[in-house]
Amino acid sequence: MAKIVLAMSGGVDSSVCAHILTQAGHEVTGVFMQHGIQTHTDGSAENLPIRRKHGCCSEEDAADARVVADRFGIPLHIMDLHEEFQKIVSYFIREYSTCRTPNPCIVCNADLKFGKIFDFADSIGADFVATGHYARLVKHETPDGPEFCIARGADPSKDQSYVLHRIPREKLPRLLFPLGDRTKEEIRTMAEDAGIHVAHKRDSQEICFVPDGDHAKFVKEQIFRETGAYPDTKGNFFTTDGKDLGPHEGMERYTVGQRKGLRLAFREPHFVVRLEPETNRVILGLHDELARTELHASESVWQIPTPTEAFECEVKIRYRSPSVPARVIPEKDGKFRIELHTPVFGIAPGQAAVCYAGETLLGGGWID
Repeated sequence: MAKIVLAMSGGVDSSVCAHILTQAGHEVTGVFMQHGIQTHTDGSAENLPIRRKHGCCSEEDAADARVVADRFGIPLHIMDLHEEFQKIVSYFIREYSTCRTPNPCIVCNADLKFGKIFDFADSIGADFVATGHYARLVKHETPDGPEFCIARGADPSKDQSYVLHRIPREKLPRLLFPLGDRTKEEIRTMAEDAGIHVAHKRDSQEICFVPDGDHAKFVKEQIFRETGAYPDTKGNFFTTDGKDLGPHEGMERYTVGQRKGLRLAFREPHFVVRLEPETNRVILGLHDELARTELHASESVWQIPTPTEAFECEVKIRYRSPSVPARVIPEKDGKFRIELHTPVFGIAPGQAAVCYAGETLLGGGWID
């Protein structure tokens, strides 16, 4: 029997984890992360107790986590992470303000789920930290002892290994992913059979602190709170050959690869090819103009010994994108270059380039 800290969100995945771990006889302590950021109908955000009904980390979610914890007889610790979440919000604002496309879930996983929750686990002498991520932990025996790595989840449609690439490799031996070998359908069936009340609760689809999905509005409201003025990010659309197509609604509303929401009529579909923050220009082009065969990344985190020589692998450039064959060339100061063997479309600065060897996660970095 092991002593395990389980990250509980009030959703079906972590609730089934509680069921699996307690059924196996482990001593489980649940942790619910409360961020204390409330989003109002006017788009502003205040540091108040959570009262939202969508996204994750809400008051409703906390109540669901409490019911599940009571159902399985495990203690639930509410972890106040307001200050830490505010840093993630600041990162989100900073990235959008510089025309990059942030991924706060990756930062949250690295800094909070596998940062602060690990600190809590250490404080109570826990052996492992478990989460409901759809990923697998693989153990390899080597002459120097066992080595661990993260692998893709068994359910391709739910695989979450991409958002776990920044977990330090020294923490891998203490991780548990109880759902990694199962599909979402199996998890919901298990929840039904176990009488878990959130068996059919919908999955969170939006960033927890932007539950309505309006990222641009949230960014502008946050900047207004900090500065007392709304930023002037309006400018014009241009084609790749320099034709002025008229005004757009603000740079924070667009990301590379975007097609929807442009509110322009074309004979052929056009996409955001490039953002130019120095002039507030949004550059549009045809799909083929999005193609790239090379990218640069920085701030790498590796779950293998830090590579020093070029190597072949597969690379994902977005969470929902397929991985593609590539060659990775390590550079200095945590940077690396990727040569893509087939063109990739819509590579957005600020997203993560994550490397795989088959099913095995190798590591990655932020796209520049």
